[in-house]
Amino acid sequence: MSASVSESPTPSRVGVWLIGARGSVATTVVAGCAALTAGLHPPTGLVTETPVFADAGLPPLTSLVFGGHDTLDCPLPKRAEALAAGGVLPPGLPTAVASELAAADREIRPGGPTPGDSRDEDELIAAFAADISDFVRRCGLTRAVVVNVASTEPPATGHALPPSSLYAAAALRAGCPYVNFTPSTGLHHPALAEAAASSGLPYAGRDGKTGQTLLRSVLGPMFTQRALAVRAWSGANLLGGGDGAALADPGAAAAKNAGKERVLADTLGTTPEGEVHIDDVPALGDWKTAWDHIAFDGFLGTRMILQTIWQGCDSSLAAPLVLDLARLVARAHEAGLSGPLGPLGFYFKDPVGEGPSALGEQYAALSGFAEQLRGVRDVGDAGSAGEVGDAGSAGEVGDAHGGDRGAVPRGGRRPEQSR
Repeated sequence: MSASVSESPTPSRVGVWLIGARGSVATTVVAGCAALTAGLHPPTGLVTETPVFADAGLPPLTSLVFGGHDTLDCPLPKRAEALAAGGVLPPGLPTAVASELAAADREIRPGGPTPGDSRDEDELIAAFAADISDFVRRCGLTRAVVVNVASTEPPATGHALPPSSLYAAAALRAGCPYVNFTPSTGLHHPALAEAAASSGLPYAGRDGKTGQTLLRSVLGPMFTQRALAVRAWSGANLLGGGDGAALADPGAAAAKNAGKERVLADTLGTTPEGEVHIDDVPALGDWKTAWDHIAFDGFLGTRMILQTIWQGCDSSLAAPLVLDLARLVARAHEAGLSGPLGPLGFYFKDPVGEGPSALGEQYAALSGFAEQLRGVRDVGDAGSAGEVGDAGSAGEVGDAHGGDRGAVPRGGRRPEQSR
């Protein structure tokens, strides 16, 4: 006699498609997620694992499936071994999660454009979108989120789409939400504005706030709230690795610094004297040092100075934020939200949508977003999303948008690099 067995439903699988999938940040994301789901390490740094997000319907870490694009061919297991040798990953972790790294590596497709690539912009977008859609179908995913973690590129000029914008357009065409964790152009290109607005998809960015700017978003409001006059605020960044090499380009460095300066202008109400200098020091690898020198006036004009030093590992600071954002944006997509996700400004130097720049106020907005998600169970229940954007149909993942929505101007391109 057979017994009737009540089986629990299979959890939905959610894709995380990483642009720059073989870089240090992406490798740390994949290895870190595997370590957490295996119980090898606690979820330190993941805001989405704190009580604020309990019962908010976020996809569990165990449901995440990784893939992506990259122009490099170094396998993830080998990349992880190099990061462990440099102290970025714990000793022995690459071996412990070797199967998960290999599985993610099998889902990485060639990026571009590379030197000699004769495809025009629309052909590249179509190819990238097809890769993403194929990933969703083959892996049986409910949805996928595209996250740009590639190295910073110089600001876009003219009508040509830079690589980050080609990938962003591909995400829209594949029906996937998009997160720009870099200061690169991505969806900010004017040629993509109509496609982003009409896609019905949520998106977030840009430029993950991991170190110096995180501290600035705390200290800036402190001076304002205590009525202390900041006269000058200068800074320096020393870093190596792929991002250090990319930021040696003055244009890329300018794109990075714009977000840092904007946080000060927004929180102080004025732009103080001083600049941020970024120096590529290859010997530092994935480690960076950020120094700030703040000159301010106190009571009766007494002149004072505050200096701070932030030393951290860029990939270890970024990886939990990437996991947070993938889960939050996937949940927003499930809830039927669309447009810029303003409440996720907590994670960015230059956030899309409307919202405050002070970290405390951003955290309050993020907490409110958690409450909003907690109250939304089905697509269409979201109603008006306020700062998040209008709720609506988010489309079927993997179905390319028709018509000329993906049509973009032709022009020159640069290869995408891993961060």
